[in-house]
Amino acid sequence: MRIRPSIYVSFVFLVLLAAGCQSAPAPYGACPTPAQVAWQQMEMNMFCHFGPNTFTGAEWGSGAEPEDIFNPSDLDCGQWAATARAAGFRGIIVTAKHHDGFCLWPSPESRHTVAHSRWRDGRGDVLRELSDACAAEGLRFGIYISPWDRNDPRYGSPAYNDAFVHTLESVLDGRYGPVFEQWFDGACGEGPTGRRQEYDWPLFNGTVARLQPQAVIFSDVGPGCRWVGNERGHAGRTNWSTLEVEGFTPGAGSPPVQVLGEGTPGASHWAAAETDVSIRPGWFWRASETEKVKNVRELMQIYYESVGRNSLLLLNVPPDTCGRIDAVDSLRLMEFRAALDSVFADDLTAGATVSGPSRGRGFAPANVLGTDYDRYWAMPDGETAAVLTLSLDGEKTFNRVVLQEYIPLGQRISAFHIEALTDGVWREIARETTVGYKRIVLTEKVSATALRVAVDEALACPTLTRVALYCDSIF
Repeated sequence: MRIRPSIYVSFVFLVLLAAGCQSAPAPYGACPTPAQVAWQQMEMNMFCHFGPNTFTGAEWGSGAEPEDIFNPSDLDCGQWAATARAAGFRGIIVTAKHHDGFCLWPSPESRHTVAHSRWRDGRGDVLRELSDACAAEGLRFGIYISPWDRNDPRYGSPAYNDAFVHTLESVLDGRYGPVFEQWFDGACGEGPTGRRQEYDWPLFNGTVARLQPQAVIFSDVGPGCRWVGNERGHAGRTNWSTLEVEGFTPGAGSPPVQVLGEGTPGASHWAAAETDVSIRPGWFWRASETEKVKNVRELMQIYYESVGRNSLLLLNVPPDTCGRIDAVDSLRLMEFRAALDSVFADDLTAGATVSGPSRGRGFAPANVLGTDYDRYWAMPDGETAAVLTLSLDGEKTFNRVVLQEYIPLGQRISAFHIEALTDGVWREIARETTVGYKRIVLTEKVSATALRVAVDEALACPTLTRVALYCDSIF
């Protein structure tokens, strides 16, 4: 017997309806693009400040440094990339041009470049070597290009904006492959003529979008991701990935630092926070700071207060005058990676069962277990509070609770609390606000047989794609 297609479709619909399957929640408010979701899933990237300042010891160069000051004796971008991969980073962003205007590639828009230095007899190209090294290690390649230029005599005139576009084109035109993030510093100081520049941000952002449409653009106001508002390594305890950007510009015209750290609930623009911080006191390598490299405890705290607060961590690890990652920094990164692996090796929810309300079988409470990000729990439309109960496979001792929302549909949860069943009594162990892509809740050490995750408030029906438990005996 042959079933007509129309009858078959109707039959499948009735079966799904009877089984309790429902449609997915409608996206709420501003939602991330697929590129922004993939960016946040990277979680940790490495920043590399490298240039004339590496050799002068300055943080902000004057732009008057002779090109020959840049002369790494043993540049090895393969070592940068291998170190980054071993440390758990997913990408590297390099300062291709800092405020001094020196270009780490042979930019046709400037004479203040590697092409006019003695390094590699003027035939060197740091971006070529690093992009190739990233590709070889399976890392993504990102670019920092400061619009401030203390060397270019056109800076401070309308002609400079066009020159800066040509500078961007010489990097982003595909010769170095895909660029996952374009990092724009909003700094705007005086150029060699003593004038300041009025940046044409729509032109700059449009150039990036035209040449590298998949690139996430960083600045104080995005459009791809935003500065977290400090360089100390922490996002706001409340952290929305949405931001009100109308009336604001990068740099002096940016939102207040508290807004940058916390975002704006219900805003019309998605610009998740990126937390940039250096492993050393300064951004460029100095021998005098080698004894001041952050210890593992400090790095773990930064991780919990960046990645664990719905932000991406961009950790600066500056190469030295040889052109290599310092052995002390490299060792500390390996210790940091070992600590993360130790803490997050075993999810203590293994073997648990989950109960609670949902919008249907396709969005069951059990979807919060495991690591499949695209399987998630959701509530019916209009219901903004719920309690999930995890019955654990025996008594478990933990002090870290990981929660993740399904952000492709928007960020929703604005308040939640967690309870643990200990010795037959439920007691509250944490009360927080936002979740976002990832929230790591630090609690006291708890031994419990069950856990309740209570969503108290949400902007729309809540979603969760993961609940996990871990024990940190290091931090």
